[in-house]
Amino acid sequence: MTSKTPVRSIEDVDEAALSYAEIKMLATGNPHIKEKMDLDMQVQNLKMLQSNYYSERFDLEDKVTREYPQDIARYNSQIKALNVDIETASKTLKASADYFNGMDINGEHYTEKKAAGEAIIRIMKSFKNSTETLSVGSYRGFTMEMYISRGFRLEYILAIRGAMTHTINLGTDALGNITRIDNCIDHLAGNLEKAEKNLAETEKQLQIAKESLKEPFSREEELQEKQTRLNELNALLNVDKRDNEFCDEEPDESEIKQPKHKREMAMCR
Repeated sequence: MTSKTPVRSIEDVDEAALSYAEIKMLATGNPHIKEKMDLDMQVQNLKMLQSNYYSERFDLEDKVTREYPQDIARYNSQIKALNVDIETASKTLKASADYFNGMDINGEHYTEKKAAGEAIIRIMKSFKNSTETLSVGSYRGFTMEMYISRGFRLEYILAIRGAMTHTINLGTDALGNITRIDNCIDHLAGNLEKAEKNLAETEKQLQIAKESLKEPFSREEELQEKQTRLNELNALLNVDKRDNEFCDEEPDESEIKQPKHKREMAMCR
């Protein structure tokens, strides 16, 4: 249910179907049929465990050869790009009450934070095409683009592009939007730490998975021994079945209906 290993499983509820000869042997206390029934159940359970083992092994092989390497490559790419963007962001300071780096919007340079925020609001109000990506300008060494996301509600997304793309949801407050942009840029160090942590964890999982692939099915020998014994019992019980069916052959119906002396006369003729 969790898609995680080890898989937890339960036994399938199945009925044991016995042949007529097996029922007769069981009723007569034949020890072979009892042993066969016990082995049938044990072999079935072991095969189920073996099936789970190979299913988990297939998943691990897929992770080792495809999923984990792709994740590691993605995290390495993110780390490289984030380091570049952090270097870019370090050259400027976030806006404050008495400081603003200046923002270029639609070819015009804004030196006041409030004016820059109001310019962004005007673009939002005039922007109606939900499939278009609109160039906005640049700020602190990053370019900015705007697009509309239509989900449960209409949202204006600002994409801040450097070596990689970072996004924020724009609001209706002019100064608040500038603060959101600055916070996004200043949180790049936290994003880098998270990417490095994800990389280390994925590399660890890859090594664990590789070691797990070296482990065989722990009960393979037991399964083979029980399966061999079960095959021997099946062969033996098939012989017993033929013997019992031959010995228990019913007399012909015509012989049952004939009187004894008529049967003897028929034999003399």
